[in-house]
Amino acid sequence: MRVMGLDVGSKTVGVAISDALGWTAQGIETVKINEEIGDFGIERIKELVKEYAVTEFVVGYPKNMNNTVGPRGIASENYKKLLEDTFELPVKLWDERLTTMAAERMLIEADVSRKKRKQVIDKMAAVMILQGYLDSKN
Repeated sequence: MRVMGLDVGSKTVGVAISDALGWTAQGIETVKINEEIGDFGIERIKELVKEYAVTEFVVGYPKNMNNTVGPRGIASENYKKLLEDTFELPVKLWDERLTTMAAERMLIEADVSRKKRKQVIDKMAAVMILQGYLDSKN
């Protein structure tokens, strides 16, 4: 059982994958997307799903602190629907409030340069989303 965790942004999707036992999450890559022209990186996601034999998805769901859903949350809901329609696999939305900030704080504490942080932040957030989900199941 392999679970793919996704952090959906407006320009990129961070991708993480679980180990075969579903215990740990590892960052795989950051897929470039372009919402404006309807390119959501699905072709690359298809390749990764095949390569890692993915059986389930977890998509970060950025809710507001007052539990309402804003534009990025709606984008995550739409991405969930796209994944369901494309792969016919289970897709869970996972409350990701503060994960991107936590990932950035971790990278700052590790003294990662601003330029490098920008390159890995979405992948790190995907790892945190997926790990939170895996921990809740185990």
